[in-house]
Amino acid sequence: MQIINKNKIKTAKTPHKVDVRKLLSYKDATIVHIKLEPVEGLRMHITPVDVCFYILEGEGIVQIGKEKKSVQKDQLIFSPAKIPHRLSNESDAIFRFLVIKTPTPTEETKIL
Repeated sequence: MQIINKNKIKTAKTPHKVDVRKLLSYKDATIVHIKLEPVEGLRMHITPVDVCFYILEGEGIVQIGKEKKSVQKDQLIFSPAKIPHRLSNESDAIFRFLVIKTPTPTEETKIL
C-alpha cells in the first residue's frame, strides 16, 4: 500500500505559477493537486491526453475550447485530449481540484 501526503510534496515549478503538486504518476495515469488562490488561474493550454478535473473545494470557472462554465465542489469535468482548456478562480475563496490525466502523457503540455 502506498499512502501519499499532499502536504509533504513540494510545489512544482510550472508556467502557471500556482500551487501544483504531482501526487502520483505511472504509465496509466497521472494525478495532480492544484490550489488556486483568489484571482489565480491556469494559463490556457493543451494536453496530449484526456483530462478529468475533480473539484475538492470552492468554486471556479472551467473553459474547454470556447465553452465556459462555473463549477463547484464534488463535480467532475471531462476535457478531451488536444482541446485548449484552463481553470480559474474568480472568487474570494480557495479553489482546489484534482487533475487526472489518462494515460500519463509522453509529450509535453503546450501553453498557449
